[in-house]
Amino acid sequence: MLIEIGHFALVLALIFSILLVVLPSIGIYQNKSSLAQLSKPLVWGQCFWIIVAFLVLMNAFLTNDFSVKYVAENSNTQLPILYKASAVWGAHEGSLLLWVFVLSLWSIAVSIFSKQIPSNLLNLILTVLGAVSFGFLLFLLYTSNPFERLMIPPLEGRELNPLLQDFGLAVHPPMLYMGYVGLSVPFAFVISALIRGQLDSSWLRWTRPWTLISWAFLTVGIILGSWWAYYELGWGGWWFWDPVENASFMPWLVATALVHSLSVSEKRGVFRQWTVLLAIGGFSLSLLGTFLVRSGVLTSVHAFATDPARGLFILIFLFIVIGGSLALYAWRYNLLQKNNPISLFSRETGLLVNNILLVTAMLSVLLGTLYPLILDTLNLGKISVGVPYFNAVFIPIMLPAVLVMAIVPFVRWKKDNLMRIASHLRLYWLGILALILVARIILTDNIYVLLSIGLFIWMLVHVMVLLISRIRSKSIFSLAFIGMLIAHLGIAVFVLGATVTTQLGIEKDIKMSVGESQNIAGYDFVFNGVSRHENNNYKGFKGDLTVLKNNKEVVRLYPEKRQYQTGMPMTEAAIDPSISRDLYVALGESLGGGAWSVRIYYKPLVRWIWLGGLMIALGALFAAIDRRYFLRIKS
Repeated sequence: MLIEIGHFALVLALIFSILLVVLPSIGIYQNKSSLAQLSKPLVWGQCFWIIVAFLVLMNAFLTNDFSVKYVAENSNTQLPILYKASAVWGAHEGSLLLWVFVLSLWSIAVSIFSKQIPSNLLNLILTVLGAVSFGFLLFLLYTSNPFERLMIPPLEGRELNPLLQDFGLAVHPPMLYMGYVGLSVPFAFVISALIRGQLDSSWLRWTRPWTLISWAFLTVGIILGSWWAYYELGWGGWWFWDPVENASFMPWLVATALVHSLSVSEKRGVFRQWTVLLAIGGFSLSLLGTFLVRSGVLTSVHAFATDPARGLFILIFLFIVIGGSLALYAWRYNLLQKNNPISLFSRETGLLVNNILLVTAMLSVLLGTLYPLILDTLNLGKISVGVPYFNAVFIPIMLPAVLVMAIVPFVRWKKDNLMRIASHLRLYWLGILALILVARIILTDNIYVLLSIGLFIWMLVHVMVLLISRIRSKSIFSLAFIGMLIAHLGIAVFVLGATVTTQLGIEKDIKMSVGESQNIAGYDFVFNGVSRHENNNYKGFKGDLTVLKNNKEVVRLYPEKRQYQTGMPMTEAAIDPSISRDLYVALGESLGGGAWSVRIYYKPLVRWIWLGGLMIALGALFAAIDRRYFLRIKS
């Protein structure tokens, strides 16, 4: 009975979403405030029934209700309770329920924290979000019902995919979806502005914090996924250019461009058409990622579904959203035009160049992701686009984007002089060049590492110079300014970590017998043997290695090779982390005679990758809570 209540709750949520679209729209069109004001209670009603459905499904997992098909396929009685709870979104149907749940939370947040916005605008924004909710709720009920019953329930479930039996499942998808789905908010703001034919600076000011918050969540979600893959898959990598990784990275690139474009549009009244397109493009890429993951067209460790009906539904929804948005944009294009000329050498131009580079980088990722699919669809052959393509195409585009980011804050608005900037920064550049030469002598001759060191030093100088400049001019230290400094420094930290670990990292696949030792980067890895290991839902082998440096024990590492009930083998790496390096060991296969294959990695500064990502997210959150975003917008 409880399961049927969950299903009925989704139906009620769908009805509330229909009412959310219809009634306020009539009220806005006929200027009847009584109908328009229904948007808030309808949003709360929709959210309530989605929460009911979500809790019912979670209860089914926690109580081992294998009469529910989705539960029987993704859980069993031996699964630890944390994994049972996170298994709710561990496969296709549950992940879609999580999507609509997160979307309803964003809608509630907009209704609560938008007191500064005129009520007629707020009602329209909530109506647009309701239309998006309607599409996903219909998709969920029509193709992906998580409450489908089995005629003959099994005594035991199949078990959750062993790859997902990890703490990462509990944090990565919710955080990623908070960013992914959060891009619907600036999209709703844009659509409502286009419908009203109004896109002024005050409206743009209020749009920016929502964009920053969703961008921060998306950043954290991506780095959590990177961290999860790093320690769980046993490959020692932090990014694989997996198609579904790309599906979340592309909206991030566009959201990054949108954050900066909103700043220019708000302060200088330029690039408004560009800003609108970026807001539409960011959410459209989120929908495209959903299509790629849920349709089964991708081969990926992340892919959830292979039902063509689901793919067709999302494709139609994608066409309606993108096509309708672009048609509305074309209709209102003249209203967005504003002749406000900019100088060739100005902060506006610098930010525009940065935006163009970010969008170009996104297009290069999109091409690498979709090109194999297009060829396969047209029966022109099967190809694989991997790391060499992305390294050869993406990195050369992003390098100048990072350099522009490092210079633009020192360029004045409206118009500036190249000689002034050169003179102002000459001593700093000379000092940085000297430090790079020192690093060349002491540390390494790797040109990529030296460039990343130079960028890192420059960003530190960048922060100090801007701080000193603010102090001398007695300007106010706004949270937006502080957030910008933290985020920009985070980019430099990320680039340094990614470059050093990629260029100077060491990896070895070796055969080791008991008592044998292997020296890597000054560390001696001594193999002590392997013992059998067993838990509730798996059994396997646990390795034992002692790590020495200068004949002193540093750490004992215990990598595992697990065999889950499904028969799927899993590698659990053993890692000794530190801020300067990771020692990473993965256990391979038994080679007979007590010998095992062992994979050993030395990863310098690998933690800086995730530290940089956290700094970017923190900077975005600081900027989002700047007081000027809470000033009331005039009707």
